[in-house]
Amino acid sequence: MESRRSSSALGEFIKSRRYRLQPEEAGIKPFPGRRRTPGLRREEVAYLANVSVTYYTWLEQGRERNPSPEILSHISQALQLDEDERQHLFDLATLDPAGFSMAPKPDKPNAEFLQNLVDQLRYPSFIANEVADMIVWNRGAKLVVADFDRLPESERNMVTLLFLDPEYPKRLVNWEDFARYMTALIRAGFDHSKDNPSYMERFELLTQKSEDFVRLWERHEIRQKSTVPVHYRLPDGQELVFTIHCAAAIDNDPGLHWCFFVPTPGTDTEERLALLLAQDTGLSPQS
Repeated sequence: MESRRSSSALGEFIKSRRYRLQPEEAGIKPFPGRRRTPGLRREEVAYLANVSVTYYTWLEQGRERNPSPEILSHISQALQLDEDERQHLFDLATLDPAGFSMAPKPDKPNAEFLQNLVDQLRYPSFIANEVADMIVWNRGAKLVVADFDRLPESERNMVTLLFLDPEYPKRLVNWEDFARYMTALIRAGFDHSKDNPSYMERFELLTQKSEDFVRLWERHEIRQKSTVPVHYRLPDGQELVFTIHCAAAIDNDPGLHWCFFVPTPGTDTEERLALLLAQDTGLSPQS
């Protein structure tokens, strides 16, 4: 698994997509000759994308760094990228590492203001920074997601909790699907975050300590932030099903993300959550 910057992030990405696609899946007959790599050959992608083999080879090798939107669209279609992957491809093509490293950092988040925000919601809610460290969380998050109050500050991180806490998979029923989503989300933002020491420190920790993270990382999946289902089983055995919604750039800070867990319609999660919160405060559910 790569942990350093390659000659071309875009080239590494399209190469990984080429490897996963077979000629028959792309609707063509395999080109003649011995196949040295899995998936499509460069010649086959070039044919499907209507570009020269030389030009496509330069893209993979990082020698061509300014492809046009039209060429990117053709390559996206040739490699059968989904919407998240297509967005990632265009993001990589316009990536300016200097711009990211020189951008001014905002002041330290106003924790009191952010805490007031999440406390307005009855649904589980938290605000995290760009490396998934918890900044603030409400009572619903404490009861359902994790008791962040009891965790050491260094362990109040959603990603390390997900991959490095041996007990957490017992709490998160759809752990595999959610872990796969989170890994794909991390990969989507990886090239934008390589100049962030905290991000890279967390990434190296995961690669060293979690075989599951390495396994999912090597799938080379890409996801952009979107709604995602989560299914929790609480210590008393009751199960709650939510859809996570996230908003970015909270309080004018692009590194902050506000996530809130909305009960999934058609389940009894809304009622169970109300009862859980009432029991925690000693009030009736209607109070």
